[in-house]
Amino acid sequence: MPRVTFEKFMERALYDPARGYYSRRITAVGRNGDFTTAPMLSDALARAIAHWATSAMRESGCRDLIEVGPGEGVLAAQVVKNLPWDLRWRTRLRLVETSAPLASHQRALLGKRAIWQDSISDALAACGGNAVIYSNELVDAFPVRRFQKTALGWQELAVEIDNDNATESLLSPASLPDSSGFLEAHPSGQWIEIHDSYRRHLTTWLPFWKSGRLLTIDYGALTENLYHRRPHGSIRAYLLQQKLEGFAIYQNPGRQDLTADVNFTDLIHWSQPWTRDHRLMTMREFLSPISNLNSQIDLTLSDSHGAGDAFLVLDQAR
Repeated sequence: MPRVTFEKFMERALYDPARGYYSRRITAVGRNGDFTTAPMLSDALARAIAHWATSAMRESGCRDLIEVGPGEGVLAAQVVKNLPWDLRWRTRLRLVETSAPLASHQRALLGKRAIWQDSISDALAACGGNAVIYSNELVDAFPVRRFQKTALGWQELAVEIDNDNATESLLSPASLPDSSGFLEAHPSGQWIEIHDSYRRHLTTWLPFWKSGRLLTIDYGALTENLYHRRPHGSIRAYLLQQKLEGFAIYQNPGRQDLTADVNFTDLIHWSQPWTRDHRLMTMREFLSPISNLNSQIDLTLSDSHGAGDAFLVLDQAR
C-alpha cells in the first residue's frame, strides 16, 4: 500500500468494500465478537434511551425514531420494548446501517418491526426531516486523522504498509482541520486524534434535519480532559476482546476493530449551526432516572470510576 494518511488507512481497514472490518469481517458484537457494547450486557441503557425518547417524541411530535449504527439490533429492540404502549404502536423505527453482516443480524432479530435505510439522509427524507435520532458508540467508529505536536508545529501522520510491516512518517505542516484539540496547551510530542470524517458526515445530513432531538453516546471527554496522561493519544485496536496499541494496530488490517476516543467539545462545536441547545452528561447521570439498577453489570455502567464517567451522553435539540 502506498503512503497514505492515517485516516485513509483506517478508512480502508474498516470500510473497504471487499476487505474492510465493518464491511465484511465483523460477524458479532459481544462475547463472541472482538468487542462488547453496553446493550449486549444489560438493558439499562435501552431503558434510559426509551425514557429519553418518550419525552423527546412527545415534546417534538415526531413519530420517527432513528438509530444510526445499530450493531446487532439488540439496543433498538430493547428501546422499542421499553417505550410506553401508546407510543410504541405508532412509532416508526428506522435503522441506518452500512454493514451487510450487521444488517443481517438486525433483520433476523427485528423482522418487520423496523425500516432499513442506507444513510441518515435517506431516513430523514422518508420522514420529512422530523425525527428523534440516537446512536451508541457510533462516532468512535469513524476514521480519524492523527497529528503530533513537533518543533515545526502540528504534523499529520502518514502510514505505508509493505508485507504487513508498517512505516509511520509525518507530513509537512499544512492547514489544520477544525478542532478544539489544537487550541490546548499540549506539550511537544503529544499525539491527538481528530474525527474529521465525522464532521464531514454531520454536514451532509444536519441541514436536512428540521425538528426533533439528537442523542450521541460514546466514550470520550471534553477537549481539556481528553489527553490527560495520554501522550500517545487514544488510538487502539480490538481483536477477540484484546486491546492492541502501538504498532500492533497495523498487524491485522481488516480483521480487527480500530477506534479512538471522542472529543465532545468538537461534536458540540461542529453541530452548533443546526442545533439550538444541548445538554452534556455522563452515562451515570443519564442512567440516574432508571430504577432497578441492581446487577453487577448495571452498577459497572453507572460507576463513576468506570463506564459511568468514561462514557458521555450529548443531548441536542433542533
